[in-house]
Amino acid sequence: MPDELGMYAEELIYNYEHPKNKGTIADADTKMSEENISCGDRIVVYLKLDGDRIVDVKFEGSGCVISMGTASILTDFLRGKTLAEVEAFGRERLLELINIDPGPVRMHCATLSLRAIRKAVFLKEGKTLDRETKEL
Repeated sequence: MPDELGMYAEELIYNYEHPKNKGTIADADTKMSEENISCGDRIVVYLKLDGDRIVDVKFEGSGCVISMGTASILTDFLRGKTLAEVEAFGRERLLELINIDPGPVRMHCATLSLRAIRKAVFLKEGKTLDRETKEL
């Protein structure tokens, strides 16, 4: 783990080593895969909905501590949230949630799972991707 992440990286490391919500949902209402082509991190997210509320969320993939640790933290946080809440959940809120600033080089690692989840939500709702999601 790079020193620039400091003491806040402990939670990310823990979630990387002991991921929550790792797996698949066979009857997911929506799913999306994303890849960080610069480093090879990959993720697939699965969402199970009850109306517009996320009742289950899982992910599978491979990647660095930042991408996989963030996926664990984010999926745990988003369970029970509405699709509108996911659409409103952006990069700044994600960085607050994971409690690190990964810097410009590793930002795509940190936002990989959020990008996939937001794309899954937009797909489910039949909406065109917004600019913020495209820029994650």
